Amino acid sequence: MATKKSATKATRKSAKGVGLTAAEKAALKETIADQKAAAAGLEGETALLAKIAAMKEPDRGMAKRIHAIVKANAPALSPTTWYGMPAYSKDGKAVLFFQDAAKFKSRYATLGFSDKASLDEGELWPTSYALKEMTPAAEARIGALVKKAAR
Repeated sequence: MATKKSATKATRKSAKGVGLTAAEKAALKETIADQKAAAAGLEGETALLAKIAAMKEPDRGMAKRIHAIVKANAPALSPTTWYGMPAYSKDGKAVLFFQDAAKFKSRYATLGFSDKASLDEGELWPTSYALKEMTPAAEARIGALVKKAAR
């Protein structure tokens, strides 16, 4: 009589490729570091500006402009960090964030909005925008989005 192989063993898939990427692990570590910094008193605008200062150009310049735009158009939003990124919150919840291109080795920076942003338009609307350079037109569009998101 032949012995039967375990069906589980014969069909088990490799665990390789399952789990977090190195970039995702780094983002989690940054979140933990953000929480520790907040506990030590480094939070709010101080933490946000430190994140911006650590960025490379041209993202640093874009992040500085976004910071100014948010302060001018939505002063009720609180500067903070979110998953290691500069962000702005309302009632303790992130509303929008700026992700520099280097964060996940992207070819562009991202201006993103959480589900707490008031951007709803029917059944479908964008929640993030690719940003390669800050032009007057981009600044105007960002200002309008920030005002709407903060409502």
